[in-house]
Amino acid sequence: MTEGGGTDYSVDIVMESKGMLTSDGYIVEVAVPFKSLRYEAGKGKFWGIHAWRNIDRNSDELDSWMPKSRSDSGTLNQAGRITGLEGVSTERTLELIPSLTVSETGRLVRTDPSRGRGIVDFGAFVNEPVALDPGLTAKFIVSSAMTLDLAVNPDFAQVEADQLVVTTNQRFPIFFPEKRPFFLEGIEIFQTPLTAVHTRAIVDPDLALKLSGKRGRNTYGVMFASDNGPGNLGFDDRAFLGDTGGSASRREQLLKVLDKNATIGVLRLKRDVGRESNIGFIATTYNFIDRHNHTAGIDGRFRLDKMTTFTFQMLGTNSHTPFFDPERDGTFDEQRGGLGYVATLNRQGRNWSLELYGEGETQHYRTEVGFTSRTNTNFNSVFLGYNSDPNQKAKVVRKHFHNFTHIDYDFQGRMQIWESELNTEWGFQRNSYLGGGYEYAYERVFEEEFGATRSAFGRQVAGIVGAARAAGLPQCDQSGTLPPLVADDPATAGDEERRIPLCTFFGNSDERSSSKNHFFFYGGIRPSKKYNLSGRFVYRDGHFDYDFGAGRRFPRVSPAALLLGQNAPFDPGPGGLLEFRGSFAYQPTNALSMQLDYTKNRLRRYDTDRVAFDVNLVSLRSTYQFTRFLFARARVDYETLPKRARGQFLVGWTPNPGTSFYVGYNDDVTVSGFHRFNGRFDDGLQRYERTFFIKASYLFRKSF
Repeated sequence: MTEGGGTDYSVDIVMESKGMLTSDGYIVEVAVPFKSLRYEAGKGKFWGIHAWRNIDRNSDELDSWMPKSRSDSGTLNQAGRITGLEGVSTERTLELIPSLTVSETGRLVRTDPSRGRGIVDFGAFVNEPVALDPGLTAKFIVSSAMTLDLAVNPDFAQVEADQLVVTTNQRFPIFFPEKRPFFLEGIEIFQTPLTAVHTRAIVDPDLALKLSGKRGRNTYGVMFASDNGPGNLGFDDRAFLGDTGGSASRREQLLKVLDKNATIGVLRLKRDVGRESNIGFIATTYNFIDRHNHTAGIDGRFRLDKMTTFTFQMLGTNSHTPFFDPERDGTFDEQRGGLGYVATLNRQGRNWSLELYGEGETQHYRTEVGFTSRTNTNFNSVFLGYNSDPNQKAKVVRKHFHNFTHIDYDFQGRMQIWESELNTEWGFQRNSYLGGGYEYAYERVFEEEFGATRSAFGRQVAGIVGAARAAGLPQCDQSGTLPPLVADDPATAGDEERRIPLCTFFGNSDERSSSKNHFFFYGGIRPSKKYNLSGRFVYRDGHFDYDFGAGRRFPRVSPAALLLGQNAPFDPGPGGLLEFRGSFAYQPTNALSMQLDYTKNRLRRYDTDRVAFDVNLVSLRSTYQFTRFLFARARVDYETLPKRARGQFLVGWTPNPGTSFYVGYNDDVTVSGFHRFNGRFDDGLQRYERTFFIKASYLFRKSF
């Protein structure tokens, strides 16, 4: 657990444990070797320790070893302290985990990768040769407070896929959490408010190194990786390079990156100030051929009193990478600097909580090693909430109310979105709860966020017809055809057929805006450990359809698209968006658990009264624990938009962290969907990829 950062459930260390049921409860005994922990021992040293129990059947009752005051916003500062660590001996420990993955993959590939995508190509299913993929993970515990980690060609075949999310009508990247064990260990050292480091940016490392530890008040971490991901071209691209035909420019671009590695480095320093405050420094670097990104900044967290904390970060960036310039309507390889900032003042009392938050990233802010959802934006918010004292024996166990208001604006001073939400949630017996609320919002979108500006368009038109003629034309001809200067004049009749560049937005405005009203309610119940049901319904009145379209099933339905076709300028407009998310978990026995998740998003535009998209996601997961160490896991995901089903099936034996044996199968098919290569409808089952794999690893551990 990290104060202010929540609980980390990914910790997986070598230890011994045993549990048993008794007539009046249960007993658990755990023995953790000191060599599995990072610590400082010696005379005058204290360890903080927390122990608590969450009892679901008693309406989420929490019993703790040490008193935990709700009038104190901290958790770790209320831990008990243990002494007597003077005689703890320290050892150097070396852990080696060699691994071997044997896999065989088959995939549908283009029959002629050099041909254009307009050619009818049904593809061919190709079984690749059996692949042997050895790897090595090593850990050298230099001391009880310093660890060196090494990974050479690590394989993460056993890691479960990301959760299904709706990507339709999304303007910005979606954050997916890290799941790979090597990067999860010690990840809290590199975490900062602005997410300067997100190890998912390291896609497929050939080599990765981490040195981390703590000495006195100083915490440090260094990370290096050589990432094969950017240069590891897919099957189609490699087949294209093996063919003599095709585009010369595309061939040149592919050869430039083929099998090249990106180098990534991270430096993190942090010093404790006082009892519960710290200040830190972080720097990152990303280098891939002629693409470079460097960041550096400071951050801190200060406890002002037992209820109030202040957190901040300032991060500067310098990037040499392709930047899109809406004023020049093009992408240019340039060097640009950027700045990101965040500041939070949080006051958490027994019942009331208040948070003031501010964050911003300039237009050219980039963090290739981290994660950024949006640039050229400032986000300022106020959160005010109330939580009643819980009463586990009453019908209403707890009550919650809050207001969350925020405003976003760009660095030109233009408001992007304003929202204010009122929410209430009531908890009842049997771990049940109901909540709901209302949110009013007003959103603006600007043409330059989607492409070139009107001034850039005007310069292009002037280059075609001359400045004099361009001056007399509308700033943006929504049809994309230059009208004749003189009606029925043979001298200018040819101009009617001359195509001129289309504006980014349809019509005579470079901005769209919409007032929004959001209504939502949600709830859940867990009457026993066998059942858990939850759901959330939202209706968003005035939600934007950004006019991206959603494939062949749901082409663009804006006025521009209906008038001019699917290649028309963007024409964002409001509509009604219905959202639903539901989850049902069922555990009939201690060994078997299942969970079904369903998500639906459906938007209908107001101006054309047509459905812009209707997305349904279904995910079924199941785990059977044969013994303490032997398990089987199955997961099937289905998306209605591409009619795509993906399955993951795994049997694993994990007697301890590091020693494991996995047998798995992954599949990717469409059922009555559109063919990926030719766009035609396939009335049946079409397999696109499947993989069999076996992975084995063994932990060798030696102390000296």
